[in-house]
Amino acid sequence: MFPEVIERLKQHFCVLSNQADETWSSERLVENLQGKSGLFSTGGERVDASLLAACPDLKICSTMAVGYNNFDIDAMTAAGVLATNAPDVLTETTADFGFALLMATARRVTESEHFLRAGMWTRWSYDLFVGSDIHGSTLGIIGMGRIGQGIARRGAFGFGMRVLYHNRSRLDAATEASCKATYVSKQELLGAADHVVLVIPYSDASRHTIGAAELALMKPTATLINIARGGIVDDTALALALSERRIAAAGLDVFEGEPQVLPGLLKLSNVVLTPHIASATIPTRLAMANLAADNLIGFLVKGKPLTALNPSVLGPR
Repeated sequence: MFPEVIERLKQHFCVLSNQADETWSSERLVENLQGKSGLFSTGGERVDASLLAACPDLKICSTMAVGYNNFDIDAMTAAGVLATNAPDVLTETTADFGFALLMATARRVTESEHFLRAGMWTRWSYDLFVGSDIHGSTLGIIGMGRIGQGIARRGAFGFGMRVLYHNRSRLDAATEASCKATYVSKQELLGAADHVVLVIPYSDASRHTIGAAELALMKPTATLINIARGGIVDDTALALALSERRIAAAGLDVFEGEPQVLPGLLKLSNVVLTPHIASATIPTRLAMANLAADNLIGFLVKGKPLTALNPSVLGPR
């Protein structure tokens, strides 16, 4: 963690930190949480009923990520433990990266770079690594929260793309107009889009939102981009579709079971792979960490967290 964030926390608390970045087992985590009032999470630590039962002093778990599928919110609420996350501060940076991954995938950037570095480029040809156009194409976004809207604006206003979206609920007319986005069913989106970007939170309901059946609906020239969470896509089904060229390419920043990556994906040339870095700029990561610290300080010192996920724990206000 940024040393300055640790120092901020030390102004208010007795802090046990993991600056050596060791991998703590669930048993070690429970041991280290004994007598602790708060947990600062970077997103991977699983907080469930068994951990909460073993850590009776815990009052708040604050993650610096916007996603919080490592938190069992129902169990935390039942135990009276507050959960907080870090929304908003990473929206534009993550939207930037989503578009960067889309462009790298559509234009075969990493594939062609590997070709060049391997010394295989001996002549130019008209069809050398031809890819897909971005400008004027159809962009499909599944999940139209803050990040999805940021991607839509970049596509519509920066590249003249036709923007389709699917969401659990339709946006209001003003928001749709601000993104130049049209609401359609998931099936219609998958069939029409040249580029599909996934920006939905992970839950049991959203697991394998894109599987074999959904991939079969996509154009053979289409690309799929996942900057949401691992498990949103059935990676095994995707690897098969890519290997059989049933879709053109994919760009993945997140994976099922990460940091492990399905070996079948690693063998493919038509997939761009990055290690969960969509929010990885120093200003954004620092803002995320400071918001997580603000939630800990705000709740434990002042009784007023900023971004509570289960505010019922706070009681009447």
